[in-house]
Amino acid sequence: MKLLVLNNREIEQLLPMAECIDVMQDAFIALARDEVEQPLRTIFRPPNVKGVMAMMPTFRGGERPLFGLKAICVFPGNAAIGKDAHQGGVMLFDGATGELLAIANASAITAIRTAAVSALATKVLSNETAGDLALIGAGVQARKHLEAIACVRKLRRGRVAASKFESAKRFADEMQAMSSVRIEPVATAEEAVRGADIIVTATNARDPVVQRACVADGAHINAVGTFSPKAREIDSATMADASVFTDRRESVFNEAGDYLLAAQEGMIGPDDVAELGEVLTGTNPGRTSRDEITLFKSLGLAMEDLASTFHVYQKALARNAGSWVEFD
Repeated sequence: MKLLVLNNREIEQLLPMAECIDVMQDAFIALARDEVEQPLRTIFRPPNVKGVMAMMPTFRGGERPLFGLKAICVFPGNAAIGKDAHQGGVMLFDGATGELLAIANASAITAIRTAAVSALATKVLSNETAGDLALIGAGVQARKHLEAIACVRKLRRGRVAASKFESAKRFADEMQAMSSVRIEPVATAEEAVRGADIIVTATNARDPVVQRACVADGAHINAVGTFSPKAREIDSATMADASVFTDRRESVFNEAGDYLLAAQEGMIGPDDVAELGEVLTGTNPGRTSRDEITLFKSLGLAMEDLASTFHVYQKALARNAGSWVEFD
């Protein structure tokens, strides 16, 4: 048998953002219909190491059953040396025979599919006229989210804030040529968020970068950056006032500091969280008024990696793209 190996550049070519949004929609509908099985990710944190390893297995049944496994290291300090914080691979297995079919660069898969899921949430949860975008964070995810949100909403303007103003300015300078609207760097998250109707948080923050007093009624928030029970980007008051949606409840109740820390304060409970797939299948109405604040807490699911990797596998097979190596 032959094994497909896909690098970052090849995945970028095979997985356009607009296509990935459609792939993610199908994946979340499958999840809502119980066609996907996946345990919580396993996080390995060796002492005195400035990063973690996460292992994320999943299985999707149907006519073409598939196993997927993402093994990824997250090193937040990589940005300082010009590398993505996410490093690793996504492995795709035949669900009928167990054969390894493909290994895909996890940095590329993660960056594209994460932004695509946020765009899907924005498409179904934000007001249709929303177009004032605030980006908190100026890394890989902020770049991909600017591209992704523009696929589902007509943007009027964008503002970006980062831990250092120089980073926000560099982001604006680099991304301006790729954006149809002006990208304005600002000094604080408060300046970015105030008045925005679409907000993306893609940071490594331990403490909230979004405060309720700055969030406009009717805004939609994609909270992307944290997956630790002890870290959060969103304050408790915002969590309490928002209609909260997520990719998967089990992940939120075990991994999301945004939810868990607010729950410890009595500001939110399990019944206050819905899943994106429920909105897509019509079992949850999603947004119910123009003034409602909606919040999508993204944890990132193994089934997103599986769906994305299978999509690029099929395209690579049809185009004879990537590197094919003997693996018997």
